[in-house]
Amino acid sequence: MANNRNRVLVPEAKEGLSKFKFETARELGVDLKQGYNGDLTSRENGSVGGYMVKKMIESYENGLK
Repeated sequence: MANNRNRVLVPEAKEGLSKFKFETARELGVDLKQGYNGDLTSRENGSVGGYMVKKMIESYENGLK
């Protein structure tokens, strides 16, 4: 049985995460669109996710100061 770890634990946050993803993609110059994005490379998709994590960690660390 597959274990899907890519689920939103707080349903109310789903829209915010989606908005954050598209803002991040725009900053990186990745042409992310609603729906199918199979024309993008793994590198492009991975850069969006990786940069999102980097920004979330920086935001958290700044909140600790």
